[in-house]
Amino acid sequence: MANCVLVIASFVAVTFAMVTAFEPGPLQDFCVADPTSSARVNGLACLDSKMVQANHFSFSGLHMPGNTSNPLGSAVKPVFVGQLPGLNTLGISMARIDYAPWGLVPPHTHPRATEILTVLEGKLFVGFVTSNPENRLITKVLEKGDVFVFPIGLVHFQRNVGHGSAFSISSLSSQNPGVVLVANALFGSTPSIPYDILAKAFQLDNSVVEKLQAQF
Repeated sequence: MANCVLVIASFVAVTFAMVTAFEPGPLQDFCVADPTSSARVNGLACLDSKMVQANHFSFSGLHMPGNTSNPLGSAVKPVFVGQLPGLNTLGISMARIDYAPWGLVPPHTHPRATEILTVLEGKLFVGFVTSNPENRLITKVLEKGDVFVFPIGLVHFQRNVGHGSAFSISSLSSQNPGVVLVANALFGSTPSIPYDILAKAFQLDNSVVEKLQAQF
């Protein structure tokens, strides 16, 4: 019985360690980011607390629509630790996303965060793809007031399918969630991924891959 309790306790401890391994809880009231520090930590070094002011915890302009006059017809206004230093070590962030009619946020992933999206105006078609081997596409049409969650690390997208403009607010489980745009990463890397590798992976002619790389 004692051995069984010990095994269960060990499993709980390991599970808890894995859950908290992403961004450990702060050990002080706050750790306002100091971008000028050369210290290398998992996050940003703390500004001297005596220098902290209210504006380190404040961000303005989230009510202003983003400029969607671009080929994708979408605009993302992030509120990550780079824009709001007071988020440092707190493990959260957010973003406003604006969509022109038929505007698209292309397939992408946040490698360090789960995303919860709330539609505040318009109608969005959203979805994500599960991991191998299923690669199952899960989609839904969202309207004003609807909420959808994109699990951490999974490729997902959003498209405006309403008649007018739309916008949403996303909450993310990391102060710096990162973003990997699938097409940009594959066809626009620096230096470029050898075209013959991409051609074989996508079963395309080399010339097609070269044209795709030229666009990015």
